[in-house]
Amino acid sequence: MSFAAAMLVALAIDALLGWPDWLFRRIGHPVTWAGRLIAALDRRLNREGDSPARRRVLGVLAAGVVIGLAAGIGAGVQTALPGGWVGTVLTGVLAWPLLAARSLHEHVRVVALPLQTGDIAGARAAVSMIVGRDPALLDPPAITRAATESLAENASDGIVAPLFWGLLLGLPGIAAYKAINTLDSMIGHRTERHEAFGWASARIDDLVNLLPARL
Repeated sequence: MSFAAAMLVALAIDALLGWPDWLFRRIGHPVTWAGRLIAALDRRLNREGDSPARRRVLGVLAAGVVIGLAAGIGAGVQTALPGGWVGTVLTGVLAWPLLAARSLHEHVRVVALPLQTGDIAGARAAVSMIVGRDPALLDPPAITRAATESLAENASDGIVAPLFWGLLLGLPGIAAYKAINTLDSMIGHRTERHEAFGWASARIDDLVNLLPARL
């Protein structure tokens, strides 16, 4: 089975369809499935009365459970797939939800279109959906910079890094990467609640993005 060809299939389907709203409403998305598991582990294991050391250990455990489950499911499915071009196409179909090229394009496009027509209020509203800064303070160049920064960051998380790990390891690689990325986005923060518990998730995310971010 060619992982490279499979990732091309996944990228082509994503470029054509994205992840349709009707499908999201019906079954959700793999990232939301992982998010529910992470939220449940956070509620159960990340207790305010525990010491930072204990919360760090339990955070390592939580990250291991989520990443191991994602990689294990990916490996099990990949093992069950047939060989040849059929297996390659099916691998691409299964990897498709784990890419976000079309979604990223659409999020930036809705910022660019009002900017091109001089609708600054519309551009501010659109950029507020993809960045955390106060859009009321942004002029057109700042809106453009904010959207471009978001594009660059999310191009690594949503396109380059998943493809990188999918090319190397197939379904286990791309599934594990998205699990790591979701862990980091949910609990990998330097807040009072997640400084210790999210430590492992943030460090693992740094590690797996080291090469893809530079690519």
